[in-house]
Order: sequence, then structure tokens, then C-alpha cells
Amino acid sequence: MRAMEISGAWVLEPKVFPDERGSFHEWYRGEEFREATGYDLGLAQANMSVSRRGVLRGVHFADTPPGQAKYLTCVRGAVLDVVVDLRVGSPDFGRWDAVRLDDETRHAVFLAEGLGHAFMALTDDAIVVYLCSTGYVPQREHGVHPLDPELGIAWPEGIEPVLSEKDAQAPTLAEARQSGLLPSYEACRAHYATLRSD
Repeated sequence: MRAMEISGAWVLEPKVFPDERGSFHEWYRGEEFREATGYDLGLAQANMSVSRRGVLRGVHFADTPPGQAKYLTCVRGAVLDVVVDLRVGSPDFGRWDAVRLDDETRHAVFLAEGLGHAFMALTDDAIVVYLCSTGYVPQREHGVHPLDPELGIAWPEGIEPVLSEKDAQAPTLAEARQSGLLPSYEACRAHYATLRSD
């Protein structure tokens, strides 16, 4: 796994073995994950989303602790996957990094608790599957507006973003910070230390 520019996020770039039948690859290896992060991936829930071209989901995050870490890949089509550092006090606060996930390279992304996640579908019927460290709890789930100029995420040009009503009404980064909605970097670091010690 390769570290992304945002601490707490990694990209897996697996070796894909194609032949006349199709292809094979390993999209998760526990030993490699532990070597990168220092702990095992706890699995509480697995999700799948199907999106038409232009659908923009996020920026989503959960209260930390316990937060919700995600390990995801795109099994059909392509998406631009974005990780945003929303941890107040982090040296990377407000920064983002992006990677294309698609059904050719088969890359996967892991983001630790406290980081924000978003993606835009680059193709119709883009299917993303997620492994989540905790289950969905509505009152702990939050968002930051993905088109907030302060974040300045470079979404692909020429694709009109399609947002859910909830994402379209999400607060800006500044509003979320002012209201105390964002996770603390220190709380996140303490949570990661607990995971490493278990």
C-alpha cells in the first residue's frame, strides 16, 4: 500500500492477472494492511453504491471516536475518489488528495476515521464497494459541501455534478468548523493509538 498525501490514507495498487477467462487480483491483504497502518481492519458493514455519470457523493465523515474507516474500490466503471482532511489541528487540515478508481487498474483506497470521503462517478453505472469499520448511525454521520471553494477540490471539468439534497445542503468547511462538527486531530490520533494497541 502506498501512502497518500493526506496522513491516514493509503492506496492499494494491486497486480492484476488477466487471461482469456478474465482477470484475477487481490484487492485486500490483511498483512499488507497491518504493515501500512499498524492495526487490522475491523469490518462491521459492507456497502455498495451504483451511480450514474456526474453523481457526486460526499464529503462524508462520522463523529470520531468511533468514526468510520473505509476501504473501497470501484468494481465497475470509474470514479474520482477524494480524501479530505477534516481533522481540526491536523497539519493537513483542509487539504485533499484524489485517485482514480476504475475496473481496469483495480486500485483501492483506505481512509482512517476522521477523514472526509467523496467521489464523482466518471461513467454511468459506476459501482463502488466499501468495507466499513463501524455500522451506519445516522446521528453520527455528517458532511461538508463538496463544492466549497475553500476546499477547492478539482472535480473533472465538463461533468455536471449531481448531488443529493442532503449533500447540496451540507455546510461549508468554515461553517462545519465553527459549529464544532469536525473531528479533533488529537481525538483521532488517540483513537488510532488505541487501535494499534489492541
